[in-house]
Amino acid sequence: MAGAQEMVELWRGGLLESTHRGHAVICDEAGQIVQAWGDPGRIIFPRSSAKMMQALPLIESGAADAFGLTEAQLALACASHEGAHLHVDLARTWLAGIGLGESDLRCGAHEPSDRAEGDRLVRAHEAPCQLHNNCSGKHSGFVTVNKHIKGGSEYIEIDHPLQKAIRAAVEEVGDEAISGWGIDGCSAPNFATSVGSIARAMSRYAVAPEGGNTRERAMHRLTRAMAKHPDLVAGEGRACTELMRAMGGRVALKGGAEAVYVAILPDQKLGIALKIEDGNERASQAALVSLLVRVGALDAAHPLAQKRLPAVQKNWRGFTTGELRLAGAFAQNA
Repeated sequence: MAGAQEMVELWRGGLLESTHRGHAVICDEAGQIVQAWGDPGRIIFPRSSAKMMQALPLIESGAADAFGLTEAQLALACASHEGAHLHVDLARTWLAGIGLGESDLRCGAHEPSDRAEGDRLVRAHEAPCQLHNNCSGKHSGFVTVNKHIKGGSEYIEIDHPLQKAIRAAVEEVGDEAISGWGIDGCSAPNFATSVGSIARAMSRYAVAPEGGNTRERAMHRLTRAMAKHPDLVAGEGRACTELMRAMGGRVALKGGAEAVYVAILPDQKLGIALKIEDGNERASQAALVSLLVRVGALDAAHPLAQKRLPAVQKNWRGFTTGELRLAGAFAQNA
């Protein structure tokens, strides 16, 4: 079994300061590995990069169509958003439209990452609510399915019919039994599987036809919703939003906590999964840009690519202090 591969380095003053190791897999339209670094069998928690798989029951159950969900709402169901006004308002409107409210969610509340919304809360002497949670869109999708199937209110329990459906979806689209599960930051189960399995799942999203079977149609709708609404999937300044914009809505990207990224590339008929071992986000973004460039999806000269690779490090006075670079064999194959 291969170990993690050196992928990204930070240099300062002409000396190597940090090295980030990881695993990455690219799968083709048949779900076969066409290129890999590190160990494709490395078991990881996909964290929020799994949201488009967790959203499959929303469409496959018939709930999305029964409640007339929009493409924007499907994008929000796959989001790790900033808690900006547009995210919060869309989640609130969604819940109201199906006869539910914020109290029906089980994701918990936290301060929004969006500065404008955070400032508004302070000025209004308001506490953040669950709609500000970066996973409120996913949980809005969860409660929509739950209402449709008339499930119990504690939809995040591992033995709830919704979570059983999600587990089955993760195993089926990745063609691999899960290796365990843990509790995610939003309190929902997160199913552990291999980097290779996740890449295989993303390749199947990439080639899913609009007129295919129930699952293929669901994958197609979710991919297109994410690619067309990058502002809803993450937020201003975030890698997913900026890089999807840079690629003109042709690619769907999704990050997860602890330096996980996935990419769905319909034009290239490829799926990508990436994990940096030490959980470093700057390294995962640099590695992701490298992979998108090497498969021909992203122009390396685009400012939003250059922002992340090579990512020049500057201090508070604007002095250049260092630079992120690709490492070793990973750089040679770029």
